[in-house]
Amino acid sequence: MENVLPITDKVFVGNLIPQKFPFVMVDKLLSFSENEVIVGLTIATDNIFLEGGVFQESGVIEHMAQSVALYTGYQFYLKNEPAPTGYIGSIKSIEISFLPKLGDTIVTTVNVLHEFMGVTLVDIVTKVNDNEIARGQMKTVLAS
Repeated sequence: MENVLPITDKVFVGNLIPQKFPFVMVDKLLSFSENEVIVGLTIATDNIFLEGGVFQESGVIEHMAQSVALYTGYQFYLKNEPAPTGYIGSIKSIEISFLPKLGDTIVTTVNVLHEFMGVTLVDIVTKVNDNEIARGQMKTVLAS
């Protein structure tokens, strides 16, 4: 596949992260640079975090974490190397102001603050229709 962004092929995007269906919470790679990735997810009826037509807090947090995983997975894809598994090392803070609904597309921007020896510290902002719904800071760690 060409490296032309945005990438909206769900299968391709899903193959860049270690999670598998039904636990995949990213379906679009909208933008990628050395210190930033923009990722999307359209909330579908088969999403395991959808309850009563509302995407739950745990789904928003998982989407944010998988956005970081997609940043790493795409980095390794560009180098023709298999992506390692990573873990959330810590969540400094997450603020969720409202929850998206069925059919909404959430767009998350991950800004990489520091990346050293397999540890990545990021700021994350998630929006629906350009309205911020969540923000936070996470640290992820690559498995050795």
